[in-house]
Amino acid sequence: MSIRAPVAAFVAALLVALPAPALSAPAEPIFGFEAMNGALPYRIHAPEPVAAGQTYPLVVVLHGSGQMGQDNIAQMDGMATAWARPRIARGFPAYVVAPQVAQRSAEYFQGEDGLRASRPGPAFAQVTALIDELARTLPIDPKRIYLTGFSMGASTAMDLVAAAPERFAAVVAFSGVPPSRALAPTVASVPMAMVHGDRDRENPIEADRAWLAAMKAAGGEASLLEIPGLGHDVPAALVGALDWRGWMFKKHK
Repeated sequence: MSIRAPVAAFVAALLVALPAPALSAPAEPIFGFEAMNGALPYRIHAPEPVAAGQTYPLVVVLHGSGQMGQDNIAQMDGMATAWARPRIARGFPAYVVAPQVAQRSAEYFQGEDGLRASRPGPAFAQVTALIDELARTLPIDPKRIYLTGFSMGASTAMDLVAAAPERFAAVVAFSGVPPSRALAPTVASVPMAMVHGDRDRENPIEADRAWLAAMKAAGGEASLLEIPGLGHDVPAALVGALDWRGWMFKKHK
């Protein structure tokens, strides 16, 4: 059995156990995003204008564990709302979705190297189903589906790639926990940029360092920006930065 098979089997079981997110009528827009309230609440920002016959990237912004819930507001921090800033929205036209999970989308365990590793949590399948639904119902370019997130959200982004590397064009992960290092050959085809503070005590940086080494050994395109003195946080200067978004948008399947 391949390394990827247990992950795929686990995700398949979750997809059976959890309902797909129901798409309902949008609620009042906030932060430049429209609210969609269903089994998995989310907010979505559309490119303006949407040109007939044109497809657009899909950016999935995944939140940390401190924003879990069902109010469809708590997940709308700067990592999400920055995409609606005029300069960013004009420079990177895309559908940007920010789901809010009520349960963990990634869980942690001790990897084979003794460091933390992540795997899909109870809400993982709902996130996967939402991405599938949006890709079916919106003019999404299937070669340009991007993932980004903070903490649990960053871990979920990397787990999504481990489960289906053929689906995603690039990942930018802030302060996350990577999957088992044994999965690096499976995801080596997906460019991945990680940002992590070297004083992070919640998700220590050592696991990302090990993941970087494993990705490079597998021939993958991976980088790790270490921020001296930063704890478990996203550097304020990077929240609205253009450079990492520019890097991400150049990638495609």
